[in-house]
Amino acid sequence: MKIAALQMVSGPDVAANLATARRLLEEAAAQGARLAALPEYFCLMGQHDSDKLALAEADGSGPIQSMLATAARELGLWVLGGTLPVKTATADRVRNTTLVYAPSGERVARYDKIHLFAFDNGRESYDEGRVLEAGCEPTRFDADGVQVGLSVCYDLRFPELFRAYAGCDLLAVPAAFTYTTGEKHWELLLRARAVENQCYVIAPAQGGRHPNGRRTWGHSMVIDPWGEVVAVLPEGEGVVLAELDAARIAQVRQQLPALAHRKLQAAR
Repeated sequence: MKIAALQMVSGPDVAANLATARRLLEEAAAQGARLAALPEYFCLMGQHDSDKLALAEADGSGPIQSMLATAARELGLWVLGGTLPVKTATADRVRNTTLVYAPSGERVARYDKIHLFAFDNGRESYDEGRVLEAGCEPTRFDADGVQVGLSVCYDLRFPELFRAYAGCDLLAVPAAFTYTTGEKHWELLLRARAVENQCYVIAPAQGGRHPNGRRTWGHSMVIDPWGEVVAVLPEGEGVVLAELDAARIAQVRQQLPALAHRKLQAAR
């Protein structure tokens, strides 16, 4: 299966972001991709975190969800819709949600980001929990026989989530990593997740200087089960294509059966 990680530099104009996402999905399909993944916040990188509240859609309806479903159906793609804000029971919180659509246009999976990013260095602070409500459940789905496990950005730092996806063929990590942390940790952590789970990792990212002044690291990439970076785009909009090779997964798991050697299981 050919897979595509789509890199964007989203801004506050939702319509423009959706048009860019659609164009990149078309490019991926034209190049033979069967599954294409958009980055975190592909639909909005606003001036303020609270901008997400006004944009949030009800689960199952809205222009962002409609665009994703339509693109999947018209392009014949499995579309992994980065993340979009989805309404919760309270007006001051949203979920940061990945929605997945089959080539039929049917929605087949939903994952809500579990781990919320926060920092405080004494001079400045940031806390996603001010506007986001955390999810609580891992989510996997089947795409033409390929088992895919879902995560978002900061989730990457918590290997126990990915252990819940043991046996998956592909791990998806849509992200908007900051430039500072991305430079040091992005590739390192992605390759670790691929190696320890002996599977492919697809990581579509925001990559560039955004209208709100934020700079994201980019480096959207696909990594194979041995930890090799198969394809990468450092910065700017574009499509990163790679072949997911089931035989490669089987080879790695046979020659080094680490998953079968596990002794400690996650507490239930």
